[in-house]
Amino acid sequence: MTPHEKLANILRTDKDYILKISERFQKATGKKGVIENLVEENEKQISGHLKRMGVSRDAGPQEIFLSLADKIDSDEDRLQKVLQNPNASKSEDLERVLASIIDVAGKHVGFFLKKEKAREFLINEPPKNVMKYLKYSSVEKMLAKEDLFEVYSSLRFVEDEEWMNSVFFKQYESLKPEDFEEREMRLQVLDKKWVKAADGFLKHKWHNISHLKEMGVVFVIPATFGIAGEILRMMSLIFHYLSEVPYYSDIFRGLAEKPSFSKNFISLLRGDVLDKKMQEDEKSLWFVIQRYLAKDDPNEWRLFVPHINPEAIHWLRAEENLIEAGKRLDGNHDDLGFWFHLDWVGDFFKDKNGNDILISFDLVDVVMSLVKKKEQIKFLYHHQEALWNKIFMEYFGREELVKRSQDYLLKGYFKV
Repeated sequence: MTPHEKLANILRTDKDYILKISERFQKATGKKGVIENLVEENEKQISGHLKRMGVSRDAGPQEIFLSLADKIDSDEDRLQKVLQNPNASKSEDLERVLASIIDVAGKHVGFFLKKEKAREFLINEPPKNVMKYLKYSSVEKMLAKEDLFEVYSSLRFVEDEEWMNSVFFKQYESLKPEDFEEREMRLQVLDKKWVKAADGFLKHKWHNISHLKEMGVVFVIPATFGIAGEILRMMSLIFHYLSEVPYYSDIFRGLAEKPSFSKNFISLLRGDVLDKKMQEDEKSLWFVIQRYLAKDDPNEWRLFVPHINPEAIHWLRAEENLIEAGKRLDGNHDDLGFWFHLDWVGDFFKDKNGNDILISFDLVDVVMSLVKKKEQIKFLYHHQEALWNKIFMEYFGREELVKRSQDYLLKGYFKV
């Protein structure tokens, strides 16, 4: 199997795509042997990390996955210890974890919806479920006593999705650049009173963290799942959102100088992705896909054509920040450093029946597979999306990857 075929096999794509990328990008950059080097580096990373875990390169997929799961358990135990065994259902413990996260990620200023405008939207379209839950007869009374950001956050898990999309978000069509302001992002733990209201959200999402791009908020619900790698997963996801929110804020700010502000703003919040097959020419065509489409359909056609994905950019930053957090907390760099830039690494391993099974070495895929362990669901899509990004980065660099993803996010594609 040639390197191009090997890479195409892992990505479940046509080898002709990989060949065209290699030929076109070599002409554009002058770089030769990139695909070959990438496949060689993938093997080197796998062999080296299996050796660190004491696992043979000839081991089966089950043994390898369980070894990666054991590594998660070990890293979780270490994190729990240095963070004084935090309980994710206790606000004071979560605040301690958030402090360590802020120490690494820092604080960001972004282009966010003005608080006055957010209040106006709530008054114009009262969130009846939230008001009923908090026992208020009017929005004005509620906002006089409740934290605006907590109320806005609660819309995500208390109100009906159809009402949110058809009624509340309909107001966003009137938004103008002057309805936004520069202010610091917020990372906050919600009050315990929201836990009961968030029960359905928690069971569906299997995590207690979400965000509001338009408000510049990342929020944590004080709740625990009792699942392996919980603190590790929680910290990773928060770091992810602390990358994602400023990333979109930069795009929002750029839209202020262009026409159709509200239309483009809403498109970004919806996570629109171009769903149109484009005509090929001598250039290499790349889609920009801002969501994990594999979550909804693992056979979605856009997953198998060349593309870059901002989500994978945020996870790469998150994993780097997580490793830095471990280093600052207790010199825990070597342990968490195991996962350094493994987001794109993975390969096929033969099971006892001789079947080739793809194993992802990506931290997030391993952790999420543990969440769904009972259902025997293995996550792979974080690794595959990271690998598409990696191919582009090897030719053009990380800075250009981020720039292209932001510049062409609304258009949905670009050519090289």
